[in-house]
Amino acid sequence: MSEVIGVRFRPAGKVYFFLPGELPIEQYDHVLVETVRGMEIGKVAYGRREVCPNIIAPYLPLKQVLRVATAADLALRETLQTKAQDAYQICLGKIEQHRLGMRLLDAEYTFDAAKLIFQFTADGRVDFRELVRDLASVFRTRIELRQVGVRDEAKMVGGLGGCGREFCCSTFLGEFLPVTVKMARDQNLSLNPTKISGVCGRLLCCLNYELEEYGSSASLSLVEMGSLVQTNAGHGKVTFVDRRRDIARVRLQDSGRTQEFPLDELVVIVLEEDDGVMPAHIPSLILPAKEEEDD
Repeated sequence: MSEVIGVRFRPAGKVYFFLPGELPIEQYDHVLVETVRGMEIGKVAYGRREVCPNIIAPYLPLKQVLRVATAADLALRETLQTKAQDAYQICLGKIEQHRLGMRLLDAEYTFDAAKLIFQFTADGRVDFRELVRDLASVFRTRIELRQVGVRDEAKMVGGLGGCGREFCCSTFLGEFLPVTVKMARDQNLSLNPTKISGVCGRLLCCLNYELEEYGSSASLSLVEMGSLVQTNAGHGKVTFVDRRRDIARVRLQDSGRTQEFPLDELVVIVLEEDDGVMPAHIPSLILPAKEEEDD
């Protein structure tokens, strides 16, 4: 077991592991660390804790925290953030001057001011070599232009989703996880792209982290759309499954009516594969032709 701390460099950003050593570091402290981008100040997302080696294996070797940030360090960071805002405006002008098809999102200085990083999105590859030369001549420091994806753009810009709340990615999701259409199908959601896609145009992040709830309690039952089931009102066919509420809509064979039943009260009827002959103890479940109700 290794003792580490978790550090974030942006609100709702990814947590990175660092070795605290003997430094008196507590949660929410600001610390000075060295990253692949240079010297940076981050906020401790969680304090000292023992972590299994297999969790930190992808991040090895871990770097040591240099020191706890002082008031002077925080004041310097504020100054650099102000300078970065000015740099952002200058870069916007240069982009327009060079007529480049890119959308500038952010400008940021590393803590030692050795590098100025611009992040942008674009529909394709952008030749920004001339832009880098212009910016280097203006700021007299190392310039890095980094192209990010549309999901990162939504995370950085922020906004309101279709649910009326702030984007999950810009408020609490530390990193993006893969999202598939199957996750929407497992949650009985409409597969209309406009309904299961976010403002970024990608599948909604909540399809991933809400999926676990649909695999609990009665949701583990074998009841699916089209299943033949036995209910306390007779035999029928499942026309809709709501795993959120653990219920299913069943169109009954005798009356042709549709009723809702708890999933744990339904018994799935498995027909024997014997030349299509149905077991004698199960009546015919061929239902009259009728359009199934919409979700």
